[in-house]
Amino acid sequence: MHLLVICLPTTAPSEGSSVSADVARYPNYIQMNGIIHGIQYSSWGMTFTSNIPLDPSLYGLDHAALEFFQQQTGITEEDDLKHHILAVQAKAFAAAQYHCIYNFGFTRLRISKHPKYQSVLQLGRDCRSALLLDLGCCFGNDARKAVADGWPTARMISTDLRQEFWDLGHVLFRSTPTSFPSHFIAGDCLDPAFLSSESGSTSQSPPDLSSLASLNDLHGKLTAVHATSIFHLFSAEQQASLVRAVAALLSPVSGSIVFGSHVGHPKQGTIRGEMFGVMVEMYCYDPESWNKLWEDAGPFKTEAVLKEVIAPNGEIGWRMVWSATISMKSNV
Repeated sequence: MHLLVICLPTTAPSEGSSVSADVARYPNYIQMNGIIHGIQYSSWGMTFTSNIPLDPSLYGLDHAALEFFQQQTGITEEDDLKHHILAVQAKAFAAAQYHCIYNFGFTRLRISKHPKYQSVLQLGRDCRSALLLDLGCCFGNDARKAVADGWPTARMISTDLRQEFWDLGHVLFRSTPTSFPSHFIAGDCLDPAFLSSESGSTSQSPPDLSSLASLNDLHGKLTAVHATSIFHLFSAEQQASLVRAVAALLSPVSGSIVFGSHVGHPKQGTIRGEMFGVMVEMYCYDPESWNKLWEDAGPFKTEAVLKEVIAPNGEIGWRMVWSATISMKSNV
């Protein structure tokens, strides 16, 4: 599931303390279970539980997204395209009341803005068996962007919690499983039966992507994994566990890479604040601690930087843009 950037206060948390944050402005803070004032919190994100009306004024495509959606849908008139996207949003929100649907997060292109994107596309050109996974794909906008830019459709895999998301992607992009025969598998990335750091299949032959039962069938098979706006949904322990599990999916050869972006902070720790009269929290890694997670998970060369984000209200937040690339040392 794709989420909008969550802006965090610039004050770093101290050990054992909390940072006051007006998180009512940033409703993707999610480390809570329960229902509060029509909004439900779970380990996967925020959903609305009451009939909150959609707000068309939140719609807006930047130039790259506009061009992409025009090409992918075949709808060239901007007003017609907006009407189509709003109609799909309404249908999607009726099925899954996620904030990223409400706020048009599904229209944003993140993969192509990553500094490693072009080198990942090159991996797809250089290796005929290269496989790319989009973890937390929502309606598949980033997967489709990679395919549009040259990644072979048959070697693109996407995953999210629900099959409905992928089906709605076909509605959004006016495609069918025949016209866009990319692979999708539904499942919970925190469920070891679906994704685990433990060794899965030991077969050296390419996986049969048409019959995947879980991501564990892809252990040691993937060339690249894209993971944006997903890690920050979970606790520190869950993030560390997911790092190990995703690392296990990569082919153990130099150049295999996992890359993405999510909320970070200049100092590792839990950000706490009040929302709707209750305390909610999010655990954020800083670049150094995030890199260490990957370095502990395998022979990775890591890169992570914080990008400053200015919220509409003027507050400053942080988004961490990162990658971990397998680097096997030569014995020569």
